[in-house]
Amino acid sequence: MFPLSLLDELSPHARVATAVLPFIAALCLRLVIGKCRLTGILVSLSTVWFAINVLMAPYSAGMRHDIERLENIFH
Repeated sequence: MFPLSLLDELSPHARVATAVLPFIAALCLRLVIGKCRLTGILVSLSTVWFAINVLMAPYSAGMRHDIERLENIFH
């Protein structure tokens, strides 16, 4: 089983949480600790993680199923 297929099993709310929570945690850590190299790296990595999740959303199993249903409706 491919590890990323586990993400297909998550609910939409859980998928959003896996994208947003690391970013919010990095921002909170930056507010608490202050601006340093570690917090800068964490904010950068969490931003990339969020972007990847947003860009890959159309390729999730649920989204592929919805797109296929829409194609069947219009054909």
